[in-house]
Amino acid sequence: MKSKMNIKSIVMMAAVGIISLFFINMSLAANTAKVRVETANLRETAEENAKILEQLSINEEVEVIEKTGNWYQVKAKGMTGYVRQDLITVNGEVEPNATTSNQETVEKQEEAEQPKEENKSNEAEQKTETEEKEIKLGKNKIAEDTKLKIVPVINATDTIEVKKDEEINVIEIVNGWVCVEAKTTKGWIRKEKIQKEETKPVVAEPEVEAPVQQTVIKTLYVNSSSINVRKEANTSSEILANLPVNTSVDVLAEENGWSKVKVNEKEGYISSSLLSTKKQETSRSATPRKANTTAKQETTSTAPVSGNGSSVVAYAKQFIGTKYTYGGSSPSTGFDCSGFTSYVFRNFGVSLPRTSGGQSGAGTPVSRSNLAAGDLVIYSGHVAIYVGGGQVIHAPRPGKSVCIVPLNQAASNYLGARRVI
Repeated sequence: MKSKMNIKSIVMMAAVGIISLFFINMSLAANTAKVRVETANLRETAEENAKILEQLSINEEVEVIEKTGNWYQVKAKGMTGYVRQDLITVNGEVEPNATTSNQETVEKQEEAEQPKEENKSNEAEQKTETEEKEIKLGKNKIAEDTKLKIVPVINATDTIEVKKDEEINVIEIVNGWVCVEAKTTKGWIRKEKIQKEETKPVVAEPEVEAPVQQTVIKTLYVNSSSINVRKEANTSSEILANLPVNTSVDVLAEENGWSKVKVNEKEGYISSSLLSTKKQETSRSATPRKANTTAKQETTSTAPVSGNGSSVVAYAKQFIGTKYTYGGSSPSTGFDCSGFTSYVFRNFGVSLPRTSGGQSGAGTPVSRSNLAAGDLVIYSGHVAIYVGGGQVIHAPRPGKSVCIVPLNQAASNYLGARRVI
């Protein structure tokens, strides 16, 4: 009898053990869960605004301790805290909505965890979402002081703070969140934290009528010394320029005794009576040269003084300060000595040889005692223009510029002078 009782006890104990093992296994199977969203917050207590202990990633496994309302008390990464039930899937349970995407779940989490004030703000922002500017990748500025977050979730851990107007680099834009780099640190901020670019209205530029190009009807020459080009066709109008005799002008129109002319890219008016179809004779052409005169006689002969010499000097003075350039023959490139003199006299219809040696034989000889303004002064390897008062104007040498100096200081070995106009 005693033996039967022992067998019965053993059988009962075995049955209890098997049943206990079954429930233990079931309990163990139900004690694990996986995170089903991109990021889930492990909080200190079962409250929406409780302190965040850690952020759990999708598919991360946690140990479930117990369920409290809509929260699970879990253990993860050596910490014990609470996770909202819709953010994890307990082994053996069916997901609340298997077709809901991770991104949608994250958005629901954000909405649920935002304070009421932020929810109101987001609602207002959603109403104007279509009016928001397009954020461009690259350099942008912060609209107000804000903190970067580790992940694009409203209650994610903050990293560094960026100040208003601070420059940041936009790397990526995802569903209202912007990944930026500031101070070598990357993080996420809301789209509205980026400054809006001012959209400037496109103002149509007024159409500017192209100036009417007037046709040159003929070319005439100034027939008097030192005439005025005026702004309007009357003698009291503003003077635009003063022209020496034989200056060529392009005539654009004629009316009431005045000619509208273009000279040196300027347009103005000259009395038609002061213009001729031919150049006027100068002292050079009016004074014949004697073919049989010896070199000694040439150096002592006296040529008539031209009244245009002062005009030559006045014209030459405007180039004072122009740099010396070897071989140069224009204001834009610079002058050498003979390039300067040939350029000045060309304006008065006189063509000189290009070199100083060639110019030493131009025109008629003038003695030193009879030098007049506008005469060509010849030195050994150098030329200048006499301005009067014992001075000349010339292009001296490299490193210098056109200037006026005493006749004896322009160069050594004075050879003589020539009257070419």
